[in-house]
Amino acid sequence: MADFNWNEQHRQQVLQGRQILERTSASLARSNQIAIETEHTGHEVINELEVQRESLLRSQRRLENANDDLSKSGAILRAMKRNLLYNKLILIMIIVMEVVILAGLIALKFM
Repeated sequence: MADFNWNEQHRQQVLQGRQILERTSASLARSNQIAIETEHTGHEVINELEVQRESLLRSQRRLENANDDLSKSGAILRAMKRNLLYNKLILIMIIVMEVVILAGLIALKFM
């Protein structure tokens, strides 16, 4: 009977060990599946980030081009403003000269 009890006890330990091994294997399989899914998700995120990076770089280049165009436009507007001021000064000088000439002609006629 003792031999039977020992075999039964040994059998129980083997069964418990096997159950632990099966649970551990299942847990490792789940962990492996989760790792594979996580890796897949990571690759998708990396690909999406690469697309967004390219989009941001294109936007940055467009903004830099727009900034360059605005700088050129600002320079053109400053030149136009300067030319407008010069034209006004020349027009004022012409009017003043005409008034002086007219006053001189009137003075010559009545003297």
